[in-house]
Amino acid sequence: MLINGAKIIVETLIEQGCDTVFGYPGGQVINLFDELYLNRNRINHILAAHEQGAAHAADGYARATGKVGVCIATSGPGATNLVTGIATAYLDSVPMVAITGNVPTSLIGRDSFQEVDIVGITMPVTKHNFIVKDIRELADTLRTAFKIAKSGRPGPVLVDIPKDIQTASWDFEAKKDPVRPYPLNFASEKKLRQAASMIMESERPYIYFGGGIISGKASSELLKLAEKIDAPMGCTLMGLSAVPSDNPKFLGMNGMHGHYASSVAQDEADLVIALGARFSDRATGDKKRFNKNFKIIHIDIDNAELDKNITANLSIEGDIKDALFRLIPMLPAVERPEWDKRIEELRAEEAERLERAAASEFAKKCENCTNPCTMTGIPAENRLDPYRIIDIISSKADEHDIVVTDVGQHQMWTAQRYPLKNPRTFLTSGGLGTMGYGLGAAIGASAAEGRRTVLFTGDGSFGMNLNELATAVSQNTPVVVVIMNNGVLGMVRQWQTLFFDKHYSNTTLARQTDFVKLAEAFGAKGARAFTAEELEKIAEEAFSGNSPFVIDCAVDCNEFVLPMLPPGGSIEDIITEIK
Repeated sequence: MLINGAKIIVETLIEQGCDTVFGYPGGQVINLFDELYLNRNRINHILAAHEQGAAHAADGYARATGKVGVCIATSGPGATNLVTGIATAYLDSVPMVAITGNVPTSLIGRDSFQEVDIVGITMPVTKHNFIVKDIRELADTLRTAFKIAKSGRPGPVLVDIPKDIQTASWDFEAKKDPVRPYPLNFASEKKLRQAASMIMESERPYIYFGGGIISGKASSELLKLAEKIDAPMGCTLMGLSAVPSDNPKFLGMNGMHGHYASSVAQDEADLVIALGARFSDRATGDKKRFNKNFKIIHIDIDNAELDKNITANLSIEGDIKDALFRLIPMLPAVERPEWDKRIEELRAEEAERLERAAASEFAKKCENCTNPCTMTGIPAENRLDPYRIIDIISSKADEHDIVVTDVGQHQMWTAQRYPLKNPRTFLTSGGLGTMGYGLGAAIGASAAEGRRTVLFTGDGSFGMNLNELATAVSQNTPVVVVIMNNGVLGMVRQWQTLFFDKHYSNTTLARQTDFVKLAEAFGAKGARAFTAEELEKIAEEAFSGNSPFVIDCAVDCNEFVLPMLPPGGSIEDIITEIK
């Protein structure tokens, strides 16, 4: 069938099972958008307010489904506006195909209008990228992009398509099925038996897992392993939602702002079984001190992550689901009463430390603070604290609602507190830490799954990409936006308080933005809560509808995310209260 390149793109997307794309039109993709219009009954295009929002939406779509997310932008600024979203997906191993238009091949390298070398720009933040200069290679290049994006450790792939390739014609033949990922690497039997021996010799094993459990669909195997060897579990930020938060073996996230019991249990273990995690600096702290007490078994699909940050005693490359499936039968069922007793002691100690921190007078002090406080006149006992906000919102939400965060204090509070039940229901920017990620991702996740999304954000993060409220309203996205509004850039301010002698340089926002009026201006509903009683009523209304709703929650600017390991610190340096 002789068709033009733009139609080949659309037909190939449909062939690969893509039902929704996110993007923004422009001169060098106008032919492609014409084909999207002509095929609007076969593939849905969601118009973002900004290309970065489109990239985050494709990311949210992919994280919520496990499928490849697709975003489209024109050349020049359209393409460069995708870069932050592509980098976000790359650092968190999210399968994505980004399609950009470019000037005709005859004009490439001549500083043409809106020309940019997007392939060169994105090379460090993609698994692979392509520029198509031959119409005969277009369909197969797109197929290869999908194959790479979803193979092994997932990630983003960029395909740059000059305009003359979109207008040229070629004989297109559709494939019957989407491309399959490249064959998986499987763990060596010998190394799995070594792992089994190390686990059997251990008295205090600890399972440390990351996002690889979710992308590898290995939650069931993880739970079976923990039960069989009677081991506590902790996770990275990206591992959240892999297992239910209330699982008795699960101690929660560990690392810089992880749960006290989880971090201390890892430190006191004699064996750490690391599964689909990469030992980032936020997880390890002082790498020289990190594993002085325990041996490490590290299993990961990506050989590049093995021994990169922390040298393991046993490194195993291979698909995580298969590795655990084969490892579990090698192990006898055991009970570890002494280790279980110690874990319960740590849980009790964590609860005591949390209670003591909550009773601290620090949150009522405003020494050296120029922030026009939103809490003035509200008695301390009636104020909204972050955990109370999360508890009220989670009590109104369904366990299948998808929880999304931006980046900052609210992100860590949500990671610590929100009761997650199902995999792929917690979306956050972990590796890149992208403020402004949340609203686009929430829109993409809702579009993919047809479910409500709940976005926890801060006034700083929300200000980054609040223009995507226009998209949420135009799509009638059932998203509840919960702004923890403390009038400051809270996480940076926390560091300034602890490590920079309270030099609050440019972290007091002093903005006059009325988020309720802003929501209404975009066509959404909005309300403001100062007390728990007010939030209960507002949340009831927000969750009773199916359209965008913004809740502006007043939070004290001196609320801290605790515990905290100082940057480069170790477990001995953990901060659990501010005196």
